[in-house]
Amino acid sequence: MSSLITDLSRPDNLPDETTQVSVVQTHISFVFIADEFVYKVKKPVNLGFLDFSTLKKRRYYCQQEIILNRRLSKGVYIDVLPIRHNGNNYIMGEGKGRVVEYAVKMKRLPDEMLMKSLFIKGKLKDEHLKKVAMVLSDFHSTARYSSEISKYGEPELLRVNTDENFAQTEKYIGKTIRKNDFSSILSWTENYYKSNVGLFLDRIKQKKIRDCHGDLHMEHVYLTEGSPIIDCIEFNDRFRYTDIVCDISFLLMDLEYHGAYEFSKKLWQFYNKSGIESEIESLVTFYKVYRAYVRGKVNSFQLDDDNIDEEKKGEAVEISKNYFELARSYIG
Repeated sequence: MSSLITDLSRPDNLPDETTQVSVVQTHISFVFIADEFVYKVKKPVNLGFLDFSTLKKRRYYCQQEIILNRRLSKGVYIDVLPIRHNGNNYIMGEGKGRVVEYAVKMKRLPDEMLMKSLFIKGKLKDEHLKKVAMVLSDFHSTARYSSEISKYGEPELLRVNTDENFAQTEKYIGKTIRKNDFSSILSWTENYYKSNVGLFLDRIKQKKIRDCHGDLHMEHVYLTEGSPIIDCIEFNDRFRYTDIVCDISFLLMDLEYHGAYEFSKKLWQFYNKSGIESEIESLVTFYKVYRAYVRGKVNSFQLDDDNIDEEKKGEAVEISKNYFELARSYIG
């Protein structure tokens, strides 16, 4: 992958004119940021819940990323482009050479208009929260619903996700999560399932389990015209087929992770104007715990990625610890 990264970091090897290219990577992708466009290349990894291990699969999930993200970000997701090797260089777009990878081409949105950026600069306002709440309320009320999707609201299938989280983070005990916190969150989650079977089943009856976003945090929300929201989960339906409360709880949790408890409270109020029952509040807490734990897990994965340097891994450790500690704080 190193020569591919080097080659695609050169403006001449990208399909659109640009003066510079910067590279950002996550645990599942390389992102090439040019002047007007962003190109995302999936890493050839298999994490169990995500399988990009073959070129065919990476192409398919690139196509899924385009289709699914257009629901909440019109005009942002443009196309899937081939990456070729012409014998000397890796180049993106049409031309000579064997296709070795694929990239999702996106319109570049202004970083300064990210929800997180506005919050850090002290520029996040109630009107922004109202806009986001309206976008999400409209999206959730019209998102796809079916008997197949509704199954993912059943406690037994929800447990697949949480059991997987605990199994995948056990090796990070003592590194990014304290043993006592791991045990406490696991026990609390088990008890919540046992005590709230009826609540989960009622949510299914109310058609609250829908084809949602699945990764709704502050770095995916732009407060430009239309409030586009990017980067939904495309690689695993069971993370996207979820309760609408689970979806928005991710954003509520992320605001609280950054200390914005009042903004979180207001966003929830704007989203749910009519008020809520007490047991739904407990469901919000359940999903906040789940979402904070997922963020801790995902950042922990960076410790095992050979493409990430030690400095970045050190940062990932601290971020993971903070998310796991937030998850623990919700359960008292």
